[in-house]
Amino acid sequence: MNLKLTGNHVEVTPAMRDYVNSKISKITRHFDHVIEVSVILSVEKHKQKAEANLHIRGKDIFVEANGTDMYASIDSLIDKLDRQVLKHKEKNLEKRNHGALKDQEFE
Repeated sequence: MNLKLTGNHVEVTPAMRDYVNSKISKITRHFDHVIEVSVILSVEKHKQKAEANLHIRGKDIFVEANGTDMYASIDSLIDKLDRQVLKHKEKNLEKRNHGALKDQEFE
């Protein structure tokens, strides 16, 4: 998994980088087919914004979160991203197991 972390009007400190790395590891614990994650942290007036674009096989997932604190924005972003990844994973499992012989009834 490649992680690209950029800051727009904000300097990305090593503490922020470590925080994002630790939170992204939560996503890879649920779904290990992640190819690339790009995270953009930005400040617009008094609003702290975090955006993430997650590239997995066959799909890109984009999530953004706003808050008054950058760490709170990152937490909210990871929660949203986690829900989207689990939703995608469940849909994939349903497609794969739909026509299985174990689900069919025999007479």
